[in-house]
Amino acid sequence: MTEFSSQIQNVVLILDLFGTMAFAVTGAFKAIEHKADIVGIMILATITGVAGGTVRDIVLGHFPPHSISDPNYVIITTVTAVAIFFLYPKMQKHWNLFLKFDALGLGVFTAIGATLAYQLFGMNFLIMALAGMLTAVGGGILRDMFVNEIPMVFVKELYASASFLGVVIFYVILMAKLPIEIATIGTIIATTVLRLVAMKYNWNLPKVR
Repeated sequence: MTEFSSQIQNVVLILDLFGTMAFAVTGAFKAIEHKADIVGIMILATITGVAGGTVRDIVLGHFPPHSISDPNYVIITTVTAVAIFFLYPKMQKHWNLFLKFDALGLGVFTAIGATLAYQLFGMNFLIMALAGMLTAVGGGILRDMFVNEIPMVFVKELYASASFLGVVIFYVILMAKLPIEIATIGTIIATTVLRLVAMKYNWNLPKVR
């Protein structure tokens, strides 16, 4: 492993933990909006932060899942939930900022899921798409279902589709014989930017009239 490759992996790991925290924040906010107590807030924050990656690992046959083998993920979601519990009144007005963090988490999780699939199964686009999208949207879907809401990913703006397009970019970069580090970083940037633009201009997929 080259020094550059090692640095890229370290950056991606840091971003993965940051994305876990960002998703945990959205889970904590959602739990508070539905009048959950502090235990409920921690549970929903943890589900939102790690469930997508856990389901991905189980589907791909990676045992134990990263969220279990590395305690840092659950520690981050728990600390985040407790922090939001105490700081919610002051942070409530900054919700749009956390949606931007959520967009970055979407890009990071898409890239990490696709990268893991590539490392395990090679150039199999279907598995890359499954792993990338499961990682990116799985936690949010479960979060919304746990509070009895239609998952945002099904009805609002470009979310799952942004993740899918990120996987397409990942695959195309690898097809061009470029290093996987470039594919990973390119996917993070492209998915995040697409999600942010979709939020700004309220881009949505067509629905039945």
